[in-house]
Amino acid sequence: MSSSSRPDAEAMTRRFREVAEGVLDALLDQAPEWALDLGDTRGAHRLTDHSATADARRLAMLTDALGSLDEIDQDLLPPEDSVDLEVLRSRVAADLWSTSELRPHTWDPLVHSPGEALNPLIERALLPLPERLEALASRCAALPEYLSTARERLSEGPGIPRTHAETALARLSGVRSLLTDALPALARNEPSLRGRIEPAREAALAAVDEYASWMRAEAEFATADPRLGERAFAARLWYTLDSELSPEALLVRAESDLLATEEELAEVAAEYEGGPRRPGGAAEVLASLAREHATDADTVRPLAERALAHLDRRVRELDLVTVYDDPVEVVPMPEALRGVAVAYCEPPGPLDPSAAHRPTLVAVAPPPADWPTARRESFFREYNGVMVRDLMVHEAMPGHALQLAHSARHEGSTRVGRALASGTFVEGWAVHAETLMARHGWAGGTDPDSHRLNLELRLVRLKMRLRMILNAILDVRVHTGDITEREAIALMVERGHQEEGEAYGKWRRAELTSAQLSTYYVGQAEVADIARDLEAARPELSERERHDAMLAHGSPPPRHLRTLLGL
Repeated sequence: MSSSSRPDAEAMTRRFREVAEGVLDALLDQAPEWALDLGDTRGAHRLTDHSATADARRLAMLTDALGSLDEIDQDLLPPEDSVDLEVLRSRVAADLWSTSELRPHTWDPLVHSPGEALNPLIERALLPLPERLEALASRCAALPEYLSTARERLSEGPGIPRTHAETALARLSGVRSLLTDALPALARNEPSLRGRIEPAREAALAAVDEYASWMRAEAEFATADPRLGERAFAARLWYTLDSELSPEALLVRAESDLLATEEELAEVAAEYEGGPRRPGGAAEVLASLAREHATDADTVRPLAERALAHLDRRVRELDLVTVYDDPVEVVPMPEALRGVAVAYCEPPGPLDPSAAHRPTLVAVAPPPADWPTARRESFFREYNGVMVRDLMVHEAMPGHALQLAHSARHEGSTRVGRALASGTFVEGWAVHAETLMARHGWAGGTDPDSHRLNLELRLVRLKMRLRMILNAILDVRVHTGDITEREAIALMVERGHQEEGEAYGKWRRAELTSAQLSTYYVGQAEVADIARDLEAARPELSERERHDAMLAHGSPPPRHLRTLLGL
């Protein structure tokens, strides 16, 4: 193409922004539950269509979208738009691969979990109450066909893994509670809609019960292997991390870091005891802390709330990063969303025009009610008072809640940067936040107990680092097929100093997810490298200014953040 016929940068940038918005709208339209999570209520009355016909439409849409993005001349775009192009292209390619090759909707019942369709409309005032109830009635009315399609698609796949079936059943129990308790309670505030809501609710409840009976039978005889296998896991890892790191290279790096972290933990444990290092000293110190600070079902949430209040003051005092006054609340995790993680952070949807007026929720789940007493007690030793402090650093301050508050204030030229967040960056920042707080200390020098409190946090932080490294090792070894459940539990208990309940839960999480457990380890390494390189490149910036700069671009993959920071 001659220079005279080559489109100018301004025209290409306009073209990209039009294409990007159109592609994002198509993605949101195909996944109304995800769109609602982001705060886009246009599809609030619909459920995702997982039928074979919809698969064909989705594949055509994704193929067309990829073609439209490939027509954009990236060299003519400004840096922010260039990053948006790559992020959007990666997301479309990942969806195309998942729909055509991984096909989780034919073997993973969690893809069809109706709790994610109903819970946001019940728990969050995303629309005026009459509109929320109308949307709930529409989604309830659609559930019988939706769950019928789920059975059809799950019956045509390679089989349902037992862990997935059991987790889906547990979540269905929570969905039933939404339909029998939460929805009627909400509907009582708008009695004029009872005639619209009640028939739909009853139909949904009957469909959920029928589906649960079917799932129970599937769980009883489930034998499918939840492991992805080497080829599929390598692809899933590539798309999740947006990194060239192979499973083999990740495993080698993680195993090396495991040894180094064990050495550091032994040194800090000796300092805590006030004596020389000794064999087994770290394990004994961590076990002693767990017993001394053990929690129970009634104390975890108050401890988390106190830790959050302390961290808000402490981060401001240290001037680590700009802290906004956005509200953050600690809440019980809805039963319909339990079964994968112990805690999560749910910010207001980044596409919600009223997001500034909504709180960020940090949800914490108790151990499953059907766990035996010994395993429940093990859970409360694992999530002891010191561990809860570190958990709130990660989930809230200055971790997820604060990072996502910064991200919400990013205004790009398209919605891509708000809608598509990199899990590698989001988790990497949260783990980096844990490192920052352990380095600066839980308590200031005026606190008479500051030395002990700070050493306790350092010890637990190092234990969490071991957990993070083992998460990556477990992720790779589970899905490439060279570790058994017994070997995995032993690895986490003996080298990660984890309680049996935590180890068991992490094994299940590794089976239920793939590549996500690696985002913590890889993300932390990449975020730490960016922080180091930014300090070297811009020594005139304060620590707060450096961190603010790192958080000023939304939640892009770390390699793209380097571009945006000029590194």
